[in-house]
Amino acid sequence: MQEAKVDPNEITMVNLLSACSQLGALEMGMWVHHYIDKHRLSLSVALGTSLVDMYAKCGNIKKAISIFKEIPEKNALTWTAMICGLANHGHADEAVQHFRRMIELGLQPDEVTFIGVLSACCHAGLVEEGREFFFLMKSQYHLKRKMKHYSCMVDLLGRAGHLDEAEQLVNTMPMDPDAVVWGALFFACRMHGNITLGEKAAMKLVEFDPSDSGIYVLLANMYAEANMRKKADKVRVMMSHLGVEKVPGCSCIELNGVVHEFIVKDKSHADTGAIYDCLHEITQQLRHTGSTFDISAAGVM
Repeated sequence: MQEAKVDPNEITMVNLLSACSQLGALEMGMWVHHYIDKHRLSLSVALGTSLVDMYAKCGNIKKAISIFKEIPEKNALTWTAMICGLANHGHADEAVQHFRRMIELGLQPDEVTFIGVLSACCHAGLVEEGREFFFLMKSQYHLKRKMKHYSCMVDLLGRAGHLDEAEQLVNTMPMDPDAVVWGALFFACRMHGNITLGEKAAMKLVEFDPSDSGIYVLLANMYAEANMRKKADKVRVMMSHLGVEKVPGCSCIELNGVVHEFIVKDKSHADTGAIYDCLHEITQQLRHTGSTFDISAAGVM
């Protein structure tokens, strides 16, 4: 485009920033921002919103907040981008405050806005606020609740120990709960030791994907944590009978342009000695802080 001597305009910048947001390309996004400033493009609603969204999705929430404050005129999409960004970065209270301010200004939240504020409530355990917003979504704004809204509420209620309410919500959903909803309920049951409901949720997850070893392992672990060894062993026998094998945990990290892959109990890496020395050092530092854990049980060592 530049070779053809065609000057980029606001629409070009908005599309470039959208691409950067989707790719998580912070450096490229910063270059676009620099281009905008250098060529003195006005910070319109569309351009400002795109910058807020890009910085938030690329990990620089402070810059997103700064840009948000600079935008002279904000619409509902601008506020939604900021609310979702704050929620995703763990700033739950600020996300809720921005949502309430948005309402005070008379702006209309949409389904995405409510996903953002409900996620914020979930991360911070704001049960009353979550109930309030979930109710307002339909009663005041006449928006159709979608699967993501229900999964947020089930997760919020479950984490807070309101398992009966979470189960009732699952049972009264206008659509069939997906694996995310049942997964949220299962993890809440495991957290609070509700074996009966946890079994029900786990069986639903198995129906979605009988070959997924993860749910069998988690179910067996839930039984083991409740000292129900026979049931835990029964799950492992079931895995063997069905031919389901546990997939070893794997993680990757990019360092200086080189991707390093690590698999549980794998010691084939060229720097294994140094890696395990570092792991032991981190372990000791964590223990000094009073943290309690068992690395060997996690399959790391």
